[in-house]
Amino acid sequence: MTIKAIINAVKGEKWCLVLTMLMRLTVGGVFIFSGFTKAIDPWGGSYKITDYLSALGLTEWTDTALFIAVALAVIEFVLGVVIAVGAYRRSGPIVALLLMLVMTPLTLWLAVTDAVPDCGCFGDALHLSNWATFGKNVLLLLGIIYLLLFNKSLRGVYGPAVHWAVMALSFVFVMAVAYYGYFTQPLIDYRPYPVGTRLVSSTIEDSEEGEDDFIFVYSKDGEQHEFTIDSLPDEEDGWEYVTRYHARRPHGKVIVQNGNSQPGIAILDEVGNDITIDVLSDSRRTVLLLFPDLPQVGVVNSFALNELNDAALVADADVIGLTPATSEEIEQWKDVSMASYPIYNMDDSELKMIARGNPAVVYLEDGVIKWKRTLDSLDDVEQPIELSEMGKDYDADSILTSLMLAYLTAMLILVVINRTHLLIKRLFFKKKPTN
Repeated sequence: MTIKAIINAVKGEKWCLVLTMLMRLTVGGVFIFSGFTKAIDPWGGSYKITDYLSALGLTEWTDTALFIAVALAVIEFVLGVVIAVGAYRRSGPIVALLLMLVMTPLTLWLAVTDAVPDCGCFGDALHLSNWATFGKNVLLLLGIIYLLLFNKSLRGVYGPAVHWAVMALSFVFVMAVAYYGYFTQPLIDYRPYPVGTRLVSSTIEDSEEGEDDFIFVYSKDGEQHEFTIDSLPDEEDGWEYVTRYHARRPHGKVIVQNGNSQPGIAILDEVGNDITIDVLSDSRRTVLLLFPDLPQVGVVNSFALNELNDAALVADADVIGLTPATSEEIEQWKDVSMASYPIYNMDDSELKMIARGNPAVVYLEDGVIKWKRTLDSLDDVEQPIELSEMGKDYDADSILTSLMLAYLTAMLILVVINRTHLLIKRLFFKKKPTN
């Protein structure tokens, strides 16, 4: 008995139909979740694609990182919906197979080389090890092969005439999610610093601090070690000063806040000293201007930034710029933009975790994040300004809920329109039994 004959023999079996439905939901669900979590945060996706391109030596393609990130999110989400509802029963699994024939070897390479520590398959929503990711892709590949063999044995939720509409509605929904995530902020913030997070400790008063409150970091023979003020090493023995951080705020480590762990941030001055406690006072209102890629910030943004700076100072709030850029790049920006606000250094990865955008704006009260936005999404600044209300018009939860309700309602209406005639036919036009 041939394989084809065996497949034809089991296609009509009840267990086969049930298993086919489970495979559709499982494979489709993974693709939907993967595409959705990528679409939520296009900035994060572009950063991850840049890591991949750099690891592969394709740095000349980094300008396409955002396009690739959004395109991958859209393809995965739409493909997942198509598979889950049984649309395009033959071509859907074929496209999924082609995609996995690229992704599976890629994740195997990552697992072996660890060239990119986190694959970014599910954005920041779920982190898997590279070997776990490879295992997940192997299982997906097996599920897709099963669907290639048996998917046509089970009808889909929608008829062939409206399969294009299923794809169109899914495309519009996922693109809307990506639009808000890129031009304002992600509709779901999976990173360590969501709104309501305290960036600095409320128990530390500047007036009570002294040198004995700091830990000093020195390096020797390529290794870094920490010392208190009473045990500083002798530089004549080969020790080189690196930086310092406040003893009561972990630097570059994990701190626990309200039961949740998060990385500790570090703001550095021009010589590398940790000045986080000095510039982020708990008792002040602070506007952070984040420049993850300062050389790419257009001069056209300087007017809006300076307007925001002037309005914030009138409102008695501090304004601080943060960037991983070099001192030369910072000075060049100040000359071109005529910026009067101070700009300090922060690690690239820490900066991108706080907020998305280049530039992005983050507002703090008593060291707590109240809102964050991309600069372009803020309305024109007018004095006097109420900083606490300025960025609160972006209600991510309400927007996401509205988008999901609209999408699911449209999909439900589509199935009703598409399948009502079959229901009517079965109820009122049943064939009379013949004698």
